[in-house]
Amino acid sequence: MFGGVEAGGTKFVCVIGTGPDDILETQRIEVTSPTDTLGAALGFFRRAVESGNWLDAIGIGSFGPVELRQDQARYGRITTTPKGGWSGTDIVGPFAAAFGIPVGYDTDVNAAALAEGRWGAARGLDSFVYLTLGTGVGGGAVIHGKPLHGLLHPEMGHIAVPRRRGDRFEGLCPFHGDCLEGMASGPAIGARFGRRAELLEGADRESAVKLAGFYLAAGVRSIVYALAPERIVVGGGLSEMPGVVAAARAELRGQLRGYPGLPEHDDEDFLVLAYLRSMAGPAGTLILAEQALELAGNTAVAHAAS
Repeated sequence: MFGGVEAGGTKFVCVIGTGPDDILETQRIEVTSPTDTLGAALGFFRRAVESGNWLDAIGIGSFGPVELRQDQARYGRITTTPKGGWSGTDIVGPFAAAFGIPVGYDTDVNAAALAEGRWGAARGLDSFVYLTLGTGVGGGAVIHGKPLHGLLHPEMGHIAVPRRRGDRFEGLCPFHGDCLEGMASGPAIGARFGRRAELLEGADRESAVKLAGFYLAAGVRSIVYALAPERIVVGGGLSEMPGVVAAARAELRGQLRGYPGLPEHDDEDFLVLAYLRSMAGPAGTLILAEQALELAGNTAVAHAAS
């Protein structure tokens, strides 16, 4: 039995279960300070254990940037995030100390990508990308069945994108201004129109769909050329605005300009909505927990053999 924490920028979603169809308990926690938010998440699992549930491992998929290299002193922490008060926050440590069980850790988008690969829109694929359009923009790449890591995890929300003709919006990213996140995140759309995207109607809604579709396609174009995924799965609140993904598909055909000329890029199955929708991230954290338990078992066997 696994615990999972989808640690997003606006909410934490805590779950206990083994997969999207086997969630025994769940709780949504609004993000405030690190102390209060992590305290509430730890409390959820403590109460669950005290009521008779057992946990073999916990998985955490966090907003970033995060340190994923286990040989680094800052492993398990959020690093340089624009979210006030959260830079340097230790995410893994409190859970490991509180429960003494393996803790898996990755980005929230990598967790969602793993879930879509096992249960969702990327089942059966070897290499694919999960993009989220929401409070922020992020992406997780699964290459040969494993999330892509290097010095850092991919930061697809900060890809440079060309400006749509006539677009004078400066962009909201505090680091880059008009990167993909700065131009097409939920807050960026809200800043453009003075209202949250889901509240837009009429001409404003139509304009927002076209803008989001253009910039999503621009980001996808770079991902196509850099990573050559078999499919790109799009999740997050803004992706569910009717017409956004369809607009991005139409834009992508024009922005690729026939290169490299693969018919798959014109197929509707290349750029698709997430199957698991809002459950992708929480379900993916259960996979991170499962992997952490397997790794701990393998390590124990190796130590015993030596």
